[in-house]
Amino acid sequence: MPAQPEPTDRAEVQKLANAVEEALAEEMKTFHRDDTPLPTVGPTPPVPQPGRPPMSQRATDASALMLSGGVASLLVGGSTSLVMLASGSADPVVCAVVLGAPAVLVLAIGRLAGRVKDTVEAAPPVIHQHINGDVHQDQRSINTTTRGVIANTRNQTR
Repeated sequence: MPAQPEPTDRAEVQKLANAVEEALAEEMKTFHRDDTPLPTVGPTPPVPQPGRPPMSQRATDASALMLSGGVASLLVGGSTSLVMLASGSADPVVCAVVLGAPAVLVLAIGRLAGRVKDTVEAAPPVIHQHINGDVHQDQRSINTTTRGVIANTRNQTR
């Protein structure tokens, strides 16, 4: 076994501390340098990144909605079980109707809100045009007369 340095020997203690810090620094590298050359013209090609792939905002919202629905169904199912367990003579059909009605109502309102949203997005935008200046209105009128077996139209401008 190697001899331990004396506590009063500061140089040895400092050398040992530096060696430990160097070993830890080698183990805990938190960066990576990519030295591959970049293209001179055009966009940079995609490079696969470590970890989970990124998700769009819509996918993130849908994921949160699914997780919330799962938690809500767990709560509804648990409360149904507790009600049926607490009252030994509870009718399962009545419990299903009473506890399932709010979920059906929420689903119906959500579906209606989705359709309203789709309708609003599909509507053409409202355009307001404000014109300043003199307005000239053409007061001419055109009288059209069509006569004959072979239609001969004569326009008269007044």
